[in-house]
Amino acid sequence: MAAHPGQGSVASCGMSLLRRVARRVLRRHRSVPAATPAAAPAAWAGSAVSPWAVVAPRTAAPNACLVCRWEGEYTDGWHAEFATCPQCGSVARDRFLLWCYISRNPEQLGVRLLETSPRMGEAYRTAMGRWFDYLCSDYDLSAHKGVVQLDLQAIARPDASFDVILTPHVLEHVPDTGAALREIYRVLAPGGRMYLQVPLLQGHTAPPTTPEFHGDNTPVFWRFGFDLVDHLRAVGFQTSLLCTAEWLHTVRSGATDWPTRCSQEFDVASMLAAARVDDLVAVADDAAAARFGFLPAYMHLTWECVKPLA
Repeated sequence: MAAHPGQGSVASCGMSLLRRVARRVLRRHRSVPAATPAAAPAAWAGSAVSPWAVVAPRTAAPNACLVCRWEGEYTDGWHAEFATCPQCGSVARDRFLLWCYISRNPEQLGVRLLETSPRMGEAYRTAMGRWFDYLCSDYDLSAHKGVVQLDLQAIARPDASFDVILTPHVLEHVPDTGAALREIYRVLAPGGRMYLQVPLLQGHTAPPTTPEFHGDNTPVFWRFGFDLVDHLRAVGFQTSLLCTAEWLHTVRSGATDWPTRCSQEFDVASMLAAARVDDLVAVADDAAAARFGFLPAYMHLTWECVKPLA
């Protein structure tokens, strides 16, 4: 069964525990100022500009949001599940997924776009509906409210139904990885693209050693590593692993561990050992990563999967 996304990953515990642990660490090392006041979500969603519209370079505000164009300062720390936008509620990995798509394609307003189990709520879906022929799905419509109920292992849609698929932190909840990837490949039009995020916490894929959930009622079946690319290519995708310039530089340097303290749920040493440098494409330089919250680099990795035209 395909399912809705988790948010990060900690073996044998839910997302709520991860957030508590991470927040304790962050508070131990920095003081957290009050969040920047924000407009009502409905206001930004109803007038949302194209995501390809240029985001102003750094002004007085150190940070900005790609989704809703808020500017201010992220105050809850650097983590894929944090750097929360006070206006739209996006976290760092939400923005990196959108960035990966818009930075690799010319403006594509109106394309047929499926998003599996979006983490964000009604305002976000309203904005996506302004930009795209947008459909959001979920496996059981429980923790995440999709418009339609779809099982990624047997997608109830005709061949070539979509031009773009965004699937954030969902595949690890699917028992049969190969079946899900074959179905995604089938429903993508030739030339279409999937942008795939999973919690990459270790170098090589393995099942959890103890029961694992990500803040909802769906178990984790796979803790993926960089060898997931072999499954992607086996079904026919042309793939690259999109990252920030810092991750590419660190892998190329031959580093065996991260130079600063890492979040405890990530085995960064095994990630560096297993990373495939020839697969990596940097899509955000250091300035963009700092502005939009794509820090730390080892938490921001997304596969771009292209279905060939012929």
